[in-house]
Amino acid sequence: MKNNKVKAMVAIGMLSSISYLLMLLNFPLPMFPNFLFIDFSDIPALIAALMFGPLAGVLVELFKNILNYIATGSQTGIPVGHLANFAAGILFILPTYFVYNKLKTKKGMTLGLVAGSITMAVMMSVLNYLVILPAYTALLHYPDMRNLVVPAVLPFNLIKGIVMSLIFMLLFVRMQAWINKHTTIKSA
Repeated sequence: MKNNKVKAMVAIGMLSSISYLLMLLNFPLPMFPNFLFIDFSDIPALIAALMFGPLAGVLVELFKNILNYIATGSQTGIPVGHLANFAAGILFILPTYFVYNKLKTKKGMTLGLVAGSITMAVMMSVLNYLVILPAYTALLHYPDMRNLVVPAVLPFNLIKGIVMSLIFMLLFVRMQAWINKHTTIKSA
């Protein structure tokens, strides 16, 4: 039991570091506002969730954002973007984890990734409209950008979810047996 805890802590640390590095390799999509970036930093968090349970995935998301905030800060000193990234990551990995955990097949993973992508896109639209964009307006004196939720935020997050899902499935096809072999927590 103690060996599994150490294994999980080391893996969460390593996956958080990889996730942080992937977060630095972000890029915008030309047709969307310049504050929306795609990165692949949620993939290590999803691997952590599959291997060690949903809390491990959440921890990877948390540590990645803390590391990024410490290393790069934010343009304003207020980590609104980091909190949004944390929320988006959780909204992607948790539905994916729970659907896959019920089915444990490649089809189950595909359904999980679809559920994660849709959940992330819809819930981030709601959060952007109700919390995140108003926070930028209130705290940082940005103009009100809630009119961008439907034409920009929603389709951007759908595209981000699809791209991450495709890349993850390419990895998952090769890693499924290894992930299942090294899983220390069978259910959450």
